[in-house]
Amino acid sequence: MVTVEVVGEGSHEVDTTALDVSEPTYADLLAAVEYSPHEVSVMVDGTPVPEDQPVEADHVRVLRLIQGG
Repeated sequence: MVTVEVVGEGSHEVDTTALDVSEPTYADLLAAVEYSPHEVSVMVDGTPVPEDQPVEADHVRVLRLIQGG
């Protein structure tokens, strides 16, 4: 289970074993919470991680790069 915190919008719990992939990536986490890698940046321990990297953390922060207004 990975906690995906979308800054300013709340948190989601994602069960990585339920994702339809053998080795989930951060892009898979984003898809599970309905975000595109093009509109957000994924942070682990305050450092950006590539969306194609395998998930190794149990808590990630997602920063939206584009917000409506």
